[in-house]
Amino acid sequence: MDLAQDTCIPCQDGGGTLTRDEQQELMTAVPLWTVVDDHHLQRRWSFADFQTALDWINRAGRICEEQGHHADFLLGWGYAEAEIHTHKVNGLTRADFVLAAKLDAIAS
Repeated sequence: MDLAQDTCIPCQDGGGTLTRDEQQELMTAVPLWTVVDDHHLQRRWSFADFQTALDWINRAGRICEEQGHHADFLLGWGYAEAEIHTHKVNGLTRADFVLAAKLDAIAS
């Protein structure tokens, strides 16, 4: 399953969140991420220095803008962290896993 090739499709108001089984199935495509409290995805990357981490955050931000789906980022010397969930439904949707896969693709 190559979620990185998909497009984040916005959920509709009142749309549901993924079940735990659906989350686990999609996790096979983004195994370096962690599902936290059945609510959001989280991942941390390590980099050689602050500038490299910042450059990655900027690339990730462009992807978020292109997809119309935005992650929360934390940046520090030698690391970046991302947290993803669908704010409209206050939980996880397929779009969150698609965005996670896209961020994984730029990390390599």
